[in-house]
Amino acid sequence: MSLRFVLDPELTPALRAQIVALWVDVTNAGGAVGFVAPVAAAEVRPMAEAAFAEIADGPDRLLVGYEGDRPVAILIFCDNRFHLKRHYQVLKRVMVHPDTQGRGYGVALMREAERLGREWGLAALHVTVRGGLGLESFYDRLGYREVGRLPGALRLAPGDDRDEIFMWLDLDGPAA
Repeated sequence: MSLRFVLDPELTPALRAQIVALWVDVTNAGGAVGFVAPVAAAEVRPMAEAAFAEIADGPDRLLVGYEGDRPVAILIFCDNRFHLKRHYQVLKRVMVHPDTQGRGYGVALMREAERLGREWGLAALHVTVRGGLGLESFYDRLGYREVGRLPGALRLAPGDDRDEIFMWLDLDGPAA
């Protein structure tokens, strides 16, 4: 089954609940989306609601990948409010449901983000990843390159500090 993408879907209470559930499932499967497992919806909901407010009120935008009627992949395009950074956008909360892993949905989600970025005339996309999980190799295969690293910037637990890795995809050139 392939993904159907919807940009800026209506943030109904049902969709909000589905995204929170997705976020919990991704985190509890080891995903690096702002929390450390184990988490419950009550812990994720405040951060999710803040993200929803930035989407609903603008300028951030939500991209959802649906398998049938079920949202299984999301990412948020975060607008750079500072005028000297308007030529690129940051991708946040990139996640694919763990029970759909291995179907190419992560690649499809990122390719759709790239397509939209080019359509919008952006010069680049930026994503930050948590070190120690091999995520940078996924983004590297998609044409992103590491442009910086903050050693030990993410403290997951006492004695477990991870690098914060900055990845960049130039969109000024040909599509990958």
